[in-house]
Amino acid sequence: MSGSIQLKWDPKNLEIRTKSVEKTLEPLVTQVTTLVNQKGPSKKKKGRSKKAHVLSAAVQRATENFIDQGRDIAEENPDIRNEMLTAVDDVKKTGDIMHIGSQDFADDPCSSMKRGAMVRAARALLSAVTRLLILADMVDVHLLLKSLRMVEDDLERIRTAASQQELMNSFKDFGRSLVELSDRAGRRQADLKDPRRRDDLAAARATLKKNSMMLLTTSKAFVRHPELAAAKSNRDYVFKQVCDAVNTISGVAQATGQSEAHPYEGPGELAAALDEFDQKIIMDPLSYNEVRTRPSLEERLESIISGAALMADSSCTRDVRREKIVQECNAVRQALQDLLSEYMSNCGKGPAPQSYLEQMGMKEPSESLDRAIEHMCKKTRDLRRQLRKAVVDHVSDSFLETNVPLLVLIEAAKAGNEEEVEEYAQVFTEHANKLVEVANLACSMSNNEEGVKLVRIAASQIENLCPQVINAARILAARPRSKVALENMDVFKDAWERQVRILTEAVDDITTIDDFLAVSESHILEDVNKCVLALQEGDADTLDRTAGAIRGRSARVCNVVTAEMDNYEPGIYTERVMEAVYMLRDQVMPNFAEKVEVAVDALSAQPHGDVDENEFIDASRLVYDGVRDIRRAVLMNRTEIDEDSDMEDFYEDYTDDVKSKSSLVTEEQDDLVGGVKSDRALMRELPPEELAKIQEQVETFRLEKEKLDREIAKWDDSGNDIIIIAKQMCMIMMEMTDFTRGRGPLKTTMDVINAAKKISEFGTNLDKLARQIADQCPDSESKKDLIAYLQRIALYCHQLNITSKVKADVQNISGELIVSGLDSATSLIQAAKNLMNAVVLTVKASYVASTKYRSFKGVNSPVVLWKMKAPEKKPLVRRENPNELLSKIRKGAGKKRFEPVKELSEFTEIDSF
Repeated sequence: MSGSIQLKWDPKNLEIRTKSVEKTLEPLVTQVTTLVNQKGPSKKKKGRSKKAHVLSAAVQRATENFIDQGRDIAEENPDIRNEMLTAVDDVKKTGDIMHIGSQDFADDPCSSMKRGAMVRAARALLSAVTRLLILADMVDVHLLLKSLRMVEDDLERIRTAASQQELMNSFKDFGRSLVELSDRAGRRQADLKDPRRRDDLAAARATLKKNSMMLLTTSKAFVRHPELAAAKSNRDYVFKQVCDAVNTISGVAQATGQSEAHPYEGPGELAAALDEFDQKIIMDPLSYNEVRTRPSLEERLESIISGAALMADSSCTRDVRREKIVQECNAVRQALQDLLSEYMSNCGKGPAPQSYLEQMGMKEPSESLDRAIEHMCKKTRDLRRQLRKAVVDHVSDSFLETNVPLLVLIEAAKAGNEEEVEEYAQVFTEHANKLVEVANLACSMSNNEEGVKLVRIAASQIENLCPQVINAARILAARPRSKVALENMDVFKDAWERQVRILTEAVDDITTIDDFLAVSESHILEDVNKCVLALQEGDADTLDRTAGAIRGRSARVCNVVTAEMDNYEPGIYTERVMEAVYMLRDQVMPNFAEKVEVAVDALSAQPHGDVDENEFIDASRLVYDGVRDIRRAVLMNRTEIDEDSDMEDFYEDYTDDVKSKSSLVTEEQDDLVGGVKSDRALMRELPPEELAKIQEQVETFRLEKEKLDREIAKWDDSGNDIIIIAKQMCMIMMEMTDFTRGRGPLKTTMDVINAAKKISEFGTNLDKLARQIADQCPDSESKKDLIAYLQRIALYCHQLNITSKVKADVQNISGELIVSGLDSATSLIQAAKNLMNAVVLTVKASYVASTKYRSFKGVNSPVVLWKMKAPEKKPLVRRENPNELLSKIRKGAGKKRFEPVKELSEFTEIDSF
């Protein structure tokens, strides 16, 4: 491997690959550009430009400095001395020409001919200096390649070593060479401009560091036991890893041009397909073409459903989740057909001037098209949610107790039982394949391109490392008393655990903590039920195994949440979350483990001992409650942007049965009651002018709702029933106003009447609480105000009961069915608005009355606890919103950077002077 190193040097190539060359060249470019841009003397009298002379002298000094440094480099590096001296001479020659030209221009700055001559000289000088700097940069590459050649020579000696002593001597030399190579590669990595090549160098350096100790142990095992094929396989694997890393460093150091994309780059296939589908379904109705658009969208959707079906059919997917995915796929299919039908109905109703629409007898696109698009987007969101949860189902199950198969394999190898090693090797391989499969599934549903790349790389390394861990176990099983075989096994064990840890963290980064906690909570509930059933049936093995799974899941929840909190600045939010974590980890879990141990010992005894079933159930329930408390604490910091994904999931966990049964119901079927259109559907068919007036009333109602939202958002609702009741009343009133627009969960007039009755009940409860506060308050303006507002609530609740009989009337006028219902709808909205306003005033008055006179008549404890809600804390590192990736990028102010080659090209524009 000895011999001279040939550099890939093209004198005509002026590509600047490193930051140092760019930074060194920048001052000279600035000076030359400033000199060229001189506009002549500022005064009208003829004379010389002093500034031009100063700049000319500065350029000359800079050129002389480059010449001196170039000569020093040439003397220090004989291998490229001739090339460097040639480049130095070129700089000197062009510098002299530039000095003469700049002096002439400074003497007569108004001469276009002298300006043109100086521009040509400046271009030649910058080209020569750039060439010199690039060649000087190649010196660093040359030194890096020399270090690399030494490492290659040491690797060859390690590969051919025939004794332990020869191996150790060669490895000492290798260690010294590797330190030098890693140091030079690190400096090169920091200096490179191309981010992909920086990443490649970083990965290669990490591979060298990670595999250096493995190279020693595998080589020692092979030299000690050359008769074992597994020992040779171990050594060859690590040797190839190191050689590949060395080749990567060599390739990056000499690479030119634009780097190629990494094969693992790009978002998840299924996530990208869903994003693209969501964009394609929204179009101008005029552009819809039944022949082209329908088959295209249907083909895209079937491709998505095929990917979803693969995830649903995976071995680890739970039956309930599989059914939900199938249901949501069918719902998305139906929603697409409904949407395409609406596009067909509106394909002639696209945006056009109003006069043109009137002339052609057309109407604007119907509201039903907007509803169909909204319904379609909702169904794709539902499908995404189920697919994400299916992924997290796999992650929660597969990344649990990941070291158990490895430990069992190692124990069998230490015992020298080769048959058991082969048996457990199969289990270990299946475990590794499952980790890789789940990692790829997680990638398919993630838009985080950088995170997906890391997961794919980590999964690939797991896949390659798995057979070598088995080979290390085979070596140990064949030679259980060999010290080098045991050392080799330990090194591979550490490498495997480290790689699994990296994969776990990478997968956690591309799955949301909200999905993870929702699924973990569900899984722990399943396991808790299994534990109790096993206790009741006296099955000690199942009890012990399931309890172990609960402990593992709980520990993982604590670890994931703790890592997530590191992204936030310390505050009340993180303190609450960590309090919940500490409670589960330090108090609940030890108590649960103790109860499990007692139960298992009692069930394992002959005859069975007595177990306090109620105590065990309480301990199990506390585990589930602890996980749920952690999840609730994490979700307390959600913004409106997050609510769609997080809070809907939180609600879904408690209404799974209802949602799964209704997910296939289309909007048209949902509008039918007893085979006829519901009152809600008729409200949508009101005349446009009446719908517009209803919308105006709804907007005024929303203003009142915002006031209530702002008021109740101040207070923590734990221990404050007034805030809880106000929230419930607000939610029901929103549903009632949605009904007047033909939306929301209320279908019939009877539903609205029942909702009004609920509001009356809540109003009565609010009245009782507020009157207790008024009783504790002395006669004052605060008490009078509170009682007055309570009277308003009673009045408006009564009005709401009366106006709740809102209904759209259908009349036959001249043979045409006319739908009307404006008066009843606006009356309902007005009553709801008045009630909302009264609730806001009651909340404010209750706070004043209960805090201003707290110790009146010896009453020390208030009726409700008024505690300000903790302010939200934002993460230190802002998470990317996927929607922002598609938004326009606006140019911001930044520091201007000089691109030397670009500056040179601009000089050619005035080359004709």
